[in-house]
Amino acid sequence: MNTLNKIEPLENLSLVDKAEIRILKFFKENNLKPGDAIPKELEFSEAFGVSRTVVREALLRLRTLGIVDSKKHRGMILTQPDIINNFERILDPTLLGDDTLRNLFELRLIMEMGIADFLFEHKTQKDMDELERIVTLEEETSYEKDRFSLDREIAFHGKLYQMSNNATVQRFQSLLLPVFEYVYLEESKKNKTDYQYSSGQFVTHRMLMDNLKVGTPETYRSAMRRHLEPHFDHALKNGKK
Repeated sequence: MNTLNKIEPLENLSLVDKAEIRILKFFKENNLKPGDAIPKELEFSEAFGVSRTVVREALLRLRTLGIVDSKKHRGMILTQPDIINNFERILDPTLLGDDTLRNLFELRLIMEMGIADFLFEHKTQKDMDELERIVTLEEETSYEKDRFSLDREIAFHGKLYQMSNNATVQRFQSLLLPVFEYVYLEESKKNKTDYQYSSGQFVTHRMLMDNLKVGTPETYRSAMRRHLEPHFDHALKNGKK
């Protein structure tokens, strides 16, 4: 049997797509950094052999993403994009597909498990005092401590992410909380029975806080895994086949 050559895909890009790709390639090949000036529309247009309208549309896309910006007296410059801001524009759970929601749901679980070492490294007494107030208020106002609540998650886990001392993580987790609740509640509609924890006990926010006080990153991760056990089961049992 003769060996067949690899079948190449058909190129299905518009002129604007191609111009956008070429402009980004130009930035990389010339090692441009945020703040550096970039060529004018006309220069790109003549170099690419396309109209200025095509280049303008390509630059508009990059400007929307925060990659380029226009500055008075300087023209267009390369900027440092705000990655989280771009996520904020599209992370509406009702507009995302099931696979995307599932992946984002799993991403927050991954982040929760990976944050332990940073918490133990950066925690302060002030942080722990504030965490104590959050947990105490939760206990005084909550009668269903074994149920997922977005408000309680934002207060407690939001503080944990703040304690990580990582600004990007703090902003990203706030985006994932609605997705986290949305996927979990959608699954809960299918299963009305109370969840049975493998250890026979739900690990509360207070238990997590106490572990953070006297435990280690390893013991904390174990406690957090038990705290999030229903969500891990949901993700692992109902994930992509």
